[in-house]
Amino acid sequence: MSKLPQITAFFWIMKICATTLGETAGDLLSMTLNVGYAISSMILIGVFLVTLVTQLISKSYNPLLYWTVILSTSTAGTTMSDFMDRTLGLGYATGTTILVTILLAILTFWRFSVGSLSVNNIKTPKVELLYWITILFSNTLGTALGDFLADTSGLGFAGGSLLIAALLALVLAAHYYTQISPVLLFWIAFVLTRPFGATLGDVLTKSHEKGGLNFGTIGSSIVLVSILGVCILFTALKQRRLIVVTPSNDE
Repeated sequence: MSKLPQITAFFWIMKICATTLGETAGDLLSMTLNVGYAISSMILIGVFLVTLVTQLISKSYNPLLYWTVILSTSTAGTTMSDFMDRTLGLGYATGTTILVTILLAILTFWRFSVGSLSVNNIKTPKVELLYWITILFSNTLGTALGDFLADTSGLGFAGGSLLIAALLALVLAAHYYTQISPVLLFWIAFVLTRPFGATLGDVLTKSHEKGGLNFGTIGSSIVLVSILGVCILFTALKQRRLIVVTPSNDE
């Protein structure tokens, strides 16, 4: 039995919400609480490893656990990217290039060792581990790319969000109106939703002078946790109803 959710429109809404929360929560720990990028990265990578092991040893799909792992990859990715770009002084462009290279290497290894990059039939520990490693680095890349678009490119936070939103719209159109591989489109969308969440998180948290809405990291994180929590509860209740109804239909 697959331990991953079905890929629906609701999945992408939750993915964007989780990645945006990862951006604001990561900034809350490293910047607002002044923990620093290096220590924050170690803490959040530790959280990611704990949630990942729990997910790997679980026997079935658990919405709360799955989205907790997604969230932990997003928060860890935020601080990892900031550590590379700011603490190590690599800069957004160099950091983005390095992370693109790493992500392509992981996907290439996955493709040639397994034979497919599809996420609809992940049932072995090896493929699931590759899935989560890919997500971790895609979220890290998304943070670097989002910061590059918002700062270095000159587009600003709102401009970066609009550009990524336009690219996601093109991916959606390609899904419905072209013969491009759904697997390829999935991973393009998965990568793009992270910088969209990163730039959207900046829009929510940054001051009006910097082009943001000035909600702050604490206020934005509270709002996003509430939204994601409601979505997870809805998903869990829907799954429970399906589990109850399916046996009765077989009878």
